[in-house]
Amino acid sequence: MDWQPDEQGLQQVLQLLKDSQSPNTATQRIVQDKLKQLNQFPDFNNYLIFVLTRLKSEDEPTRSLSGLILKNNVKAHYQSFPPPVADFIKQECLNNIGDASSLIRATIGILITTIASKGELQMWPELLPQLCNLLNSEDYNTCEGAFGALQKICEDSSELLDSDALNRPLNIMIPKFLQFFKHCSPKIRSHAIACVNQFIMDRAQALMDNIDTFIEHLFALAVDDDPEVRKNVCRALVMLLEVRIDRLIPHMHSIIQYMLQRTQDHDENVALEACEFWLTLAEQPICKEVLASHLVQLIPILVNGMKYSEIDIILLKGDVEEDEAVPDSEQDIKPRFHKSRTVTLPHEAERPDGSEDAEDDDDDDALSDWNLRKCSAAALDVLANVFREELLPHLLPLLKGLLFHPEWVVKESGILVLGAIAEGCMQGMVPYLPELIPHLIQCLSDKKALVRSIACWTLSRYAHWVVSQPPDMHLKPLMTELLKRILDGNKRVQEAACSAFATLEEEACTELVPYLSYILDTLVFAFGKYQHKNLLILYDAIGTLADSVGHHLNQPEYIQKLMPPLIQKWNELKDEDKDLFPLLECLSSVATALQSGFLPYCEPVYQRCVTLVQKTLAQAMMYTQHPEQYEAPDKDFMIVALDLLSGLAEGLGGHVEQLVARSNIMTLLFQCMQDSMPEVRQSSFALLGDLTKACFIHVKPCIAEFMPILGTNLNPEFISVCNNATWAIGEICMQMGAEMQPYVQMVLNNLVEIINRPNTPKTLLENTAITIGRLGYVCPQEVAPMLQQFIRPWCTSLRNIRDNEEKDSAFRGICMMIGVNPGGVVQDFIFFCDAVASWVSPKDDLRDMFYKILHGFKDQVGEENWQQFSEQFPPLLKERLAAFYGVSVCVVVRGVAGERAASRSRRALVEGG
Repeated sequence: MDWQPDEQGLQQVLQLLKDSQSPNTATQRIVQDKLKQLNQFPDFNNYLIFVLTRLKSEDEPTRSLSGLILKNNVKAHYQSFPPPVADFIKQECLNNIGDASSLIRATIGILITTIASKGELQMWPELLPQLCNLLNSEDYNTCEGAFGALQKICEDSSELLDSDALNRPLNIMIPKFLQFFKHCSPKIRSHAIACVNQFIMDRAQALMDNIDTFIEHLFALAVDDDPEVRKNVCRALVMLLEVRIDRLIPHMHSIIQYMLQRTQDHDENVALEACEFWLTLAEQPICKEVLASHLVQLIPILVNGMKYSEIDIILLKGDVEEDEAVPDSEQDIKPRFHKSRTVTLPHEAERPDGSEDAEDDDDDDALSDWNLRKCSAAALDVLANVFREELLPHLLPLLKGLLFHPEWVVKESGILVLGAIAEGCMQGMVPYLPELIPHLIQCLSDKKALVRSIACWTLSRYAHWVVSQPPDMHLKPLMTELLKRILDGNKRVQEAACSAFATLEEEACTELVPYLSYILDTLVFAFGKYQHKNLLILYDAIGTLADSVGHHLNQPEYIQKLMPPLIQKWNELKDEDKDLFPLLECLSSVATALQSGFLPYCEPVYQRCVTLVQKTLAQAMMYTQHPEQYEAPDKDFMIVALDLLSGLAEGLGGHVEQLVARSNIMTLLFQCMQDSMPEVRQSSFALLGDLTKACFIHVKPCIAEFMPILGTNLNPEFISVCNNATWAIGEICMQMGAEMQPYVQMVLNNLVEIINRPNTPKTLLENTAITIGRLGYVCPQEVAPMLQQFIRPWCTSLRNIRDNEEKDSAFRGICMMIGVNPGGVVQDFIFFCDAVASWVSPKDDLRDMFYKILHGFKDQVGEENWQQFSEQFPPLLKERLAAFYGVSVCVVVRGVAGERAASRSRRALVEGG
């Protein structure tokens, strides 16, 4: 017998559905309470499906709402539905998927997918066959409804459909879907392509078996009248370009021609899908070859796509010039993620790499939805990186017209174009920059806010060139104008100017020292002016300034300007306010730069950091013990606090000792070093290293407990954790001296394994090499026997880092180990020579150590064999060794006898010590 509702109950449910559409919050609250009560009755869900599928006399919004409430119940409680209720719901869905109303069909489709996603695809074996069967229905509504449901199932469960668990239904479904590419209804054609598209990226076997038919059918639909169909065709081609380019190559010319048309489609969604094609093609090795002849058509299309659309301007409030007094709405503020501290070494030609740029291909942050403008700009950016200067002949004629155009929207897009090509076409742009940069600086005072903001972004992309010129030429005018824009009346411009100024700071570094007073006046004034969102970016600009000018900031007048507003913000923020993250990061940079200048402010800052760590650890413990009562803490508070403590230790040096003495930081650190979250461990090892350098007296009593933890974290699976643990061990070595001996075996094998691993990141290799050298410096007898196992990668890792204390101690260690075990270096002696030659000015006693080893080796093998051996040296290496160490290289000995003598001498050195 079919389930039937009780009339009174049905009226009650209908009334509830009507009330839930009321805008009144009090009514809404009553509805929520009533829903909770009704959910206690299992057949309440029967009433809901009954209203959705049977009560055709009711209005569509009420019926659909009934289905959506049921969907939420399925999501939350499906496992506890009695079997008759679940069966009734399933049956009703399949019987009514062809409802006359498209809204009801879509709601039933969502409901079916939700049930399927609760692990029910296996438990509802008739679902897929029945839906596929319904596709053959003569009734359009039934076919469309079934397809809508199938599309949602394909989206949610694509992997399951291609698995043995369900006997691979895709083998039947894909050929079935392909038949509908030629259906007379555009909606059905669109569903059919969308269904198949779900399986491209996973290279589902059933699709790969039918790939040629699929591509053929796609080509047939290329000029479809329906925009949704065209959009799905473009999406399919973009994905195929990534996974089956081999099948597209024979047709590439026509596909490119097609995509050129579609990128200009009057429907923006189609144009956006097509524009993705250029981004994906740029990543393929064949890009240059297949696209070169089409650039003349493509470039103007992309440039045209970079103009703001009317809808963009409305969304961005492009006509609002002054909005600085309008408070930010909280949803505009993106969550900030703290990047934990990683210890790195200074390199030879050090300059900030451009990796930051990649995060922000355009400066429309507020309009964070991906749109045609952003996609066109990103495509131009990546193509500039592929074609470099070859792009310019197609671009420059257009640029002139854009940059000086009377319409602001066109001019703005020209400035964006100039920014987008900055990275890829820099070399080719250099001749034009002396004229362009002043023009862009002028655009910073344009009357349109959107022009001012894009000019900030574009100028930041050329900051490296600006800084390479004499400062009075471009740096000074650019800095002056950017600082004015930081105090702009428009929030968008403030944000763009602050970000651009941070980039300029990174590039200019100490070039900014003469202007510090003026810069600080501006940044501090902005504190009183900025709303919430831009305040967070201002912290970043101040932190970057401190990183860039370092100890030059440690002047009483600068400290007087900068510290009071920072400390005021610090006092205003509560411990659980996430705005502490950017402020703590900023203070960490400032403390490191100010060094002793930070002393008057350090105590309250230090105490609060310790409290944050303690609170977070306590919360974590309560959550572990009673997860049902307590929430998991946000460990970012602890990570940022640890990093600021590191900054204090690094900046204050020995002055931090008394603060450490009066706190329980070492106990807390012991817990943090064992935290399950890698980022917490990463920051705690950085702090351990900094405390070791600043006040070892407090670290030493804990070494026996700390060393085993450091040893177990020498695991390259977590690169940054491993890196910081390695660095901390090196710092501990330098303080422990010979007392390090009991701990050498805990760490040495892991370090040797890391330095020999292929594809280990450079930073980790360098830190590992330094630490092995330092271990050998304090315990040469224990480390030297393994010399041969690491000497070659050790030498190659350290040849590029600048002369500094860490490099000095590491090389002393290697020299001492060679003294203990000279045989360990023999086979790789050329690498040792190269590493020694990388020094610009070693200290005198270190130079003596090098001299003795080089001459000892030469004397040991004899003049003839030395010549044979040194013949392999590159010319520069020969010159440096001769100039610095008097190791002459002249005669060349060839022949087998020489070779035999060389191998004999190698053996003699090993045996003779």
